[in-house]
Amino acid sequence: MIRAFSAGILIAALASSLGLFVVVRRYSMLSDSLAHISLLGVAFGFLFSISTTWSAILTTLLASWLIEYLRRNHNIYSDSILAIFLSGSLAIAIIIVSLSNSFNTSLFDYLFGSIVAVSDEDILAISVFGFLSILLILNYYKKLLFVAFDEEVAEASGINTKILNYLLTSLVAITIGLSIKIVGALLIGALMIIPVISAIQLGRSFFLTGMLAVILSVLSVIIGLVISFYISIPSGATIVTISLFFFVASLIIKTIRSK
Repeated sequence: MIRAFSAGILIAALASSLGLFVVVRRYSMLSDSLAHISLLGVAFGFLFSISTTWSAILTTLLASWLIEYLRRNHNIYSDSILAIFLSGSLAIAIIIVSLSNSFNTSLFDYLFGSIVAVSDEDILAISVFGFLSILLILNYYKKLLFVAFDEEVAEASGINTKILNYLLTSLVAITIGLSIKIVGALLIGALMIIPVISAIQLGRSFFLTGMLAVILSVLSVIIGLVISFYISIPSGATIVTISLFFFVASLIIKTIRSK
């Protein structure tokens, strides 16, 4: 349980921090698409009997680079690219799992999350990556913010938007790959987006919105893990349900404020 809390809190803080930039640039489907792609990585792990966590990370990372390449270099709309990758990766994953006869309880854990699936290796990987990610976000905070609000103006101002876009998508991809054990591939996208949307309803500035998003995300994980532990339900679904509760509450508070 302690490992689940440690991993969950780290994931919550990291996912909401990255989710803020994704939401602002209206690219929310990226997280959901990469989450489905991570299932393809898990399928490869089952097929070749290798670490499913690292196969998910590698597959998701490569896919994020390909998505960004197609977005920048081909006349294809972003949402169309994401739709192709989402449905295509899920279809291939189902075929691979069917061929390898690996549709078992472990795969169910990757779909919906499990608090008992987290290992010490996962905690170490999440901690190291989380620390490095926070350093990168802080270092490139202003540039990432500029690109998120207006990529064309940022590029015209001399900012290397190509590198920053690849950096952001890479961080999102690795975060999702590391998160699917505890939150689930079908729900990690929601954890990355819903707390941010809730915070936007209440925040007065970008920085305060980001801080509030992290707080709401961490609270969702803590409450969700406690509930899932005591009544034996999937942790990912419980966490996202708590996030939805906070979202509804934020809408109510915003409505009251506006009167």
